[in-house]
Amino acid sequence: MKLATLKNGGPDGRLHVVSQDLRRAVRADDIAATLQEALDHWDHIAPKLRHLSDALNAGAVSDSIAFNEEAAMAPLPRAWQWLDGSAFANHGHLMQKAFNLPPIETAMPLMYQGMSHRFLGAAEDVCLPSVDDGIDFEGEFGIVTDFVPMGTKAENALRHVKLCLVINDWSLRAIAPVEMKTGFGWIQAKPACALSPVAVTPDVLGEAWRDGRILTSMVVNLNGKPFGTVPANEMGFGFHELIAHAARSRDLPAGTIIGSGTVSSSRYAEVGSACIAERRAIETIADGKPSTPFMRRGDRVCLHALDPKMFGRIDQKVLVPA
Repeated sequence: MKLATLKNGGPDGRLHVVSQDLRRAVRADDIAATLQEALDHWDHIAPKLRHLSDALNAGAVSDSIAFNEEAAMAPLPRAWQWLDGSAFANHGHLMQKAFNLPPIETAMPLMYQGMSHRFLGAAEDVCLPSVDDGIDFEGEFGIVTDFVPMGTKAENALRHVKLCLVINDWSLRAIAPVEMKTGFGWIQAKPACALSPVAVTPDVLGEAWRDGRILTSMVVNLNGKPFGTVPANEMGFGFHELIAHAARSRDLPAGTIIGSGTVSSSRYAEVGSACIAERRAIETIADGKPSTPFMRRGDRVCLHALDPKMFGRIDQKVLVPA
């Protein structure tokens, strides 16, 4: 089933069930007012939502409305926790090679905890302070969990994956290296992320959900021009392994969002990239310097899975002061 959140004047919006083709939606707030409430009581709530989803897709719901992706809030407009991995080794390899960075000597998944009190809607303009900060998008796939007990092992972790989605992890590349040198992690370099219009249960993905991975491609268009159609089959750690890593010393509350990190492929010359920084790294390796600029005021980026109906589209414009 596919779930979305539409505006109702409150910070968490109103939960809706969306049809498979993303054309129709129906209010589900008589079952659960918000997606967070549904996740808090998933075993009890999910069967009721699925029944409503089946009826909607069968055309048996009389009070459905046209679904407008652009009007949707993030499925979870705010979450208890946002943990972002970096599970595509090729992305890190390119960055290290281009900028003469030492390899990170660890067998553990790479992960940081970002801001989670606000996620942008898929069509929401991105307001940022300055083009001098190196404005960049990052196309990622992600999952949403129910409650995960501390110490959950990878072999048991997939049962906690309740929803999948697309993420635009906005980054300010000029600030990130400065903050990394402090050893205390990112604050200014990581503004609010955006989420796809709908979040979907893993069964919707069919064969694209395997081995704890979302095995489709990330399609990126920058200012209306193709930037990348990057397959996600080189994800080194599956989401079950990312969950286990995060839960080693803490419980994960229901509604935890975990990202894959920037989707990247060793076939980048053929398939492109899912962020500007990687494109610039490739240019630096080949030519000694980057030629692709970071985003400017009014630039627009569109991200979606290979089948845009899977999660809908993230389509955002950058706004900065003149």
